[in-house]
Amino acid sequence: MRTVGAISLGAVLALALAGCGGSGDSGAAGGPQTISFLTHWGPEQVTALKAAAAAFHTKNPDVTVDIRPVPFANLLSTLRTQGSSPNGPTIAGIYDLWLPELVRDGLAASAPSGAAADVKAGWPGNMVDDVTKQGQVRGYPNEVDLYALNYNKKLFAEAGIPAPPKTWDELVADAAKLTKRDGDKVTQQGLGVITSWASGAVHPWLSLVNSNGGQLLDGSTPKLDDPKVVAAAQLYADLVKSGATQPSMSSANANTTGPYLDNFVNGKTGMIIMANWWQSSLKQAMGDRYSDIGVAPVPVGPDGTASAGVSYSWLTMVNGKASPAKQDAAWKFLQFLNGPESGKGGSSAMGDILMSMGILPSRTSDLTAHKADLSDPFIAAYVAELPNAKPFPTVLGGEAMSQAVQKHIENIVFGKETAQQAMTAAQNEIAAILAKAGA
Repeated sequence: MRTVGAISLGAVLALALAGCGGSGDSGAAGGPQTISFLTHWGPEQVTALKAAAAAFHTKNPDVTVDIRPVPFANLLSTLRTQGSSPNGPTIAGIYDLWLPELVRDGLAASAPSGAAADVKAGWPGNMVDDVTKQGQVRGYPNEVDLYALNYNKKLFAEAGIPAPPKTWDELVADAAKLTKRDGDKVTQQGLGVITSWASGAVHPWLSLVNSNGGQLLDGSTPKLDDPKVVAAAQLYADLVKSGATQPSMSSANANTTGPYLDNFVNGKTGMIIMANWWQSSLKQAMGDRYSDIGVAPVPVGPDGTASAGVSYSWLTMVNGKASPAKQDAAWKFLQFLNGPESGKGGSSAMGDILMSMGILPSRTSDLTAHKADLSDPFIAAYVAELPNAKPFPTVLGGEAMSQAVQKHIENIVFGKETAQQAMTAAQNEIAAILAKAGA
């Protein structure tokens, strides 16, 4: 991949609408192989993945695929700590932000010629670039995610708000109207924000930064001291001060649990900035009330010209520390899992799994196979925003960078730093992190 910052996600939209290195374990050079697949997916998706593994085993009885689910918070650490061991994961689904460091550390294998050709033939060029490092394809692209404004239409109607906010001024005004109090206690907040989860805290906030004409990085140079960025930090501070955003309602995690998500599902939060992938959890939790949820572009700031929610992507990679025989078996399984014969109606099994979560697949044939599903109002709103999305930058040190930004956003939310103090400190910390990482 170039970096995800260089991806043209509009190409994915157009398609949607158009219809081995290393040997760190002792696996034998031949004979039956048992390989493992590390994933952070929930029980429903793990069940589907196990079914695909069983179908592959029927066709390839010498290869058994063991599915190993772990919480999202443990995904990268598990890969790093177990990757070099004989029983370490052979395959892992990873966030593209992590790829530069995994390649550097020898954990992300280069694809053999057949798998590389398969990726180049089956995906848009921008997604091929996303999984390419040091001139080598490093995995199979799968999902594309982006952030937009989710809002409760029933609460909007009760507050007399006719449409979702298009600007920051409207966002602040609507958040105030949506906030309800019982004495000094806020019982319904206008806009929810995320804490306790790095990408969950950073991506919605950065979506507001992008929509104000700011940016996190210019190449590998941090830009958090830019007034356009500081303004987004001040927006958070102002919302908290007014009571329209409640810190006590902010905790969340990538498994869609915690006060942030619970309060939105239960009608105690009027608006959030969230990604498309949580659609399945939203449907399951809300039942018939799911129809109350609307999706709109991220409101545009005073210095912005257009909405620009953060986008990011995922890929499935093979452990470069696994034996050559295990690597070969892993790439063969991935070709099957991502191929049009493993799923339903011309979709791959991977495409079916992603769509079950409300996640946009990236394989050309998957987008065609799921064209009808992409017309669902919730998903369609995200698809419409793809051309405007700005990919989160992937650089060496990217995970540490994201965690540093998270810390200072949370300091603003909990009143530990002013907006200016937080952004000044984050600017200095991120510059040091990226310099140390060699970005």
